[in-house]
Amino acid sequence: MITLLLPALAIITGFALLIWSADKFVLGASNTARCFSISPLIVGVVIVGLGTSAPEMLVSSMAAWQGKTGLSIGNALGSNITNIGLMLGITALLYPLHIHSKLVRREMPLLLAIVAVSLLLLWDQYLSFIDGLILISMMFAILVFTVYEAKTHGEDSLSQEMIDELPEVISKGAALKWLFLGIAVLIASSRILVWGAVEVAQFCGVSDLIIGLTIVAIGTSLPELAATLAAARKKEFDLAVGNIVGSNIFNLLGVMALPALIHPDRFESAVLTRDYPVMAALTIALIIFSIAWHKGKQSVLGRFEGALLLAGYIGYMLWLFNDMSA
Repeated sequence: MITLLLPALAIITGFALLIWSADKFVLGASNTARCFSISPLIVGVVIVGLGTSAPEMLVSSMAAWQGKTGLSIGNALGSNITNIGLMLGITALLYPLHIHSKLVRREMPLLLAIVAVSLLLLWDQYLSFIDGLILISMMFAILVFTVYEAKTHGEDSLSQEMIDELPEVISKGAALKWLFLGIAVLIASSRILVWGAVEVAQFCGVSDLIIGLTIVAIGTSLPELAATLAAARKKEFDLAVGNIVGSNIFNLLGVMALPALIHPDRFESAVLTRDYPVMAALTIALIIFSIAWHKGKQSVLGRFEGALLLAGYIGYMLWLFNDMSA
């Protein structure tokens, strides 16, 4: 038990520092962008979007650098499963979400298309350098497309909510300080977290993939939960759902690309037979729940739908626990 104490402490400390540094990184990056007169909408879409996915990206990079490709892939897929099943499920139970943004409705089918493309790339059970190039190129292309769509649909509620959620204005010096400090602590905390997670996995005799799908995925998804609950509490429902959809797009394209670019490797077959189907099923369920089936009515992701998403996540956790025990 004493042997496990230090790794467990490293995981807790790593999570706390990851969340803090991601918030400071967004504060510094958004204000640095303001100093260079970059559009608030671009700052909201790109910098804030990347900032909420920064923990996943840094943890995935560190894990890949240490040759732990399974932990990297588990973090990407597990974060998506956690975002929809746990985070959005809890949010919908507390605050039924009324969805009326055209931008969100366009992003949901885009997310489903990315799920399909990513599956094709992973089908050979090998995450290659070429796969990483394709994924990261798609991510940058979608960032450009998203900004263009937001600009050309200025009346869209999500666009204004993104601008409203930008961090407070600070001086240029303070912005640069928080930008560089945020990056430095992100890197350090992700390294601490990965070390702790690997040690716990070895101690418990489970794979890096399982640890990535569970402990690491939940921890790195905490910024999304905080952002989604805050948006829902303020009745910014499009932003609440958009946070999750955008984060999942970043996870599949950005987070998944990093282990491919840093350490191409094979991965466990369970990714294709267990984890990917669950992620795809939850994504499809979210899209179905978000459709207004009666003309003229607003889409509502209510408590019943939230309970179903949460039940799906709990069922998946039980499945993983059963596989660990077998």
